[in-house]
Amino acid sequence: MGKRINDEILRNKRAEYAKQIVSTLSTQLKSQYGRNFEIRNLRRMMQFAEQFTKLETILPLSQQLSWSHFVELLPLKNQDAKLFYAQVAVNQALGIRDLRKQISTKTFERIGIANIQNTSNHPAINDNFKNPYFLDFLGLRNTYMEKDLEEAILRELEAFILELGKGFAFIERQKRMIIDGEDFHLDLLFYHRNLKRLVAVELKLGKFEAQHKGQMELYLKWLDKYEKQEGEQSPIGLILCAESKREQVELLEMHKDGIVVAEYWTELPPKKELEKKIRHLFIEAKERIERKKVLE
Repeated sequence: MGKRINDEILRNKRAEYAKQIVSTLSTQLKSQYGRNFEIRNLRRMMQFAEQFTKLETILPLSQQLSWSHFVELLPLKNQDAKLFYAQVAVNQALGIRDLRKQISTKTFERIGIANIQNTSNHPAINDNFKNPYFLDFLGLRNTYMEKDLEEAILRELEAFILELGKGFAFIERQKRMIIDGEDFHLDLLFYHRNLKRLVAVELKLGKFEAQHKGQMELYLKWLDKYEKQEGEQSPIGLILCAESKREQVELLEMHKDGIVVAEYWTELPPKKELEKKIRHLFIEAKERIERKKVLE
């Protein structure tokens, strides 16, 4: 409908004249077919036709998403973001409210930041991790201990897994490892169904420290030796810190070893400030990578 209006009726008419035509057309269609053809909906149809032009992309999505899903996507300026959220809605069978949440929490941008930082192009990292992670649902305020963070995550495990993303399944907390007669404990152990890998998660209250890499490498090698089952890929790790030191992470080339370092936020700023912060992180990540390429 939108395409026919754009191509067959408007045909590059002047703005005011086009506005009159659409208004008249809406009145005629409403009288015959009902309120679904009010002028606001016609304009949405026209927008849809302008923004989604490839039938091979639209047809599979339209079989699994409602018109209301597409209406939520129309205001997005980035075409890649539109297609990303549409595919997420399909893959995770999201309703309208959950789709709105994905958009409002900038999931596309946060996954993009994690992908940009994956300078070694580790295949298990792209599109499966975010930076930062939003843990505002834990209800933690001001001072809290690492134990409090872990217990809050376990209380809100469903919400935490939803924030991690599709494919994560919880296995164990405080996974015990005996190495050289010493006890070591991994905070959280998950399995990723799509990646067919164990995912070790370590929680850190403060800033990232270089020594965290060695600790996670030890855990991953132990899991690879003693816990990896037949048909599984090597484990990967996620270190969640209150603050990430980006240059250290970059110099340590964490991704080569299958380790992701990401920040977590237990409180979210107002919407406009949140958008500004995420946009700044995204731009900063891209600039760092560009500078690295120039130096190389």
